[in-house]
Amino acid sequence: MKLAIQTLAGQEAGSVEVSAEVFGLEPRTDLIARMVRYQLAKRQQGTHQAQERSTINRTTKKMYKQKGTGGARHGSAKAPQFRGGGRAFGPISRSHAHDLPKKVRVLALKHALSAKAKDANIIVLDKAEIAEPKTKLLLETLAKLGWSNTLIIGGETLQDNFVLAARNIPNLDVLPVQGINVYDIIRREKLVLTTAALDAINARLAG
Repeated sequence: MKLAIQTLAGQEAGSVEVSAEVFGLEPRTDLIARMVRYQLAKRQQGTHQAQERSTINRTTKKMYKQKGTGGARHGSAKAPQFRGGGRAFGPISRSHAHDLPKKVRVLALKHALSAKAKDANIIVLDKAEIAEPKTKLLLETLAKLGWSNTLIIGGETLQDNFVLAARNIPNLDVLPVQGINVYDIIRREKLVLTTAALDAINARLAG
C-alpha cells in the first residue's frame, strides 16, 4: 500500500510504499487493549504502603486482665480494631507489572498502526525539522496542518530545535522511532511518521 509524503509546509513530496503486513491488518481491539494494560501496569510505581500490625510501634503489654471484664480477650493494642492499630489488608509495596509474550507485543503494535491507517490518521512527513526552536512558530504550523492532537515519530535521532519547540505544546508528543509504543499511538488522534521512522518501522516489523 502507498502513503503520500508531505512537508511541514503542507506541500506534497511524493509517496512511499509501506508493508501491508504492518499497516494493512484488520485491527484487533483485544490485542491493543492487552498491550495498553501491560504498558500502564508496568509504569505504576506501586509504592503505596499501609502500616500493618507487624510494623506498628506500640506496647506489647496485655491491655487488661484476661478474665472478669465481660469483654473480648485482647492481648495487643496493635490489632486493627483499635485506634492507632495496624491496618487490616492494607496496600503493600509491590510491582504491578505482568508478563506479555514478545510476539503479542509486536503484533499489538502492528494492529495499532493498522488501526490508524484504516482510519486515515497516518501522515508521512519528509522530515521533522525547523529552522529555530520557537514554540509559537511550530504551533502556527501545526494549526495550519490541522494537527491538534498528534504523535510525531522521528528517526533514531531528533532535531534539537524541533524537540525544544514542541515540548510545551499540549496534546503533542514527539518520540524517536525506538520509543514507538501502542499506548501513545492510541491516545493521540493523528500519527505522524517521518520517512526515516517509516523505514525503521518497516525494517523492524515487516517480514
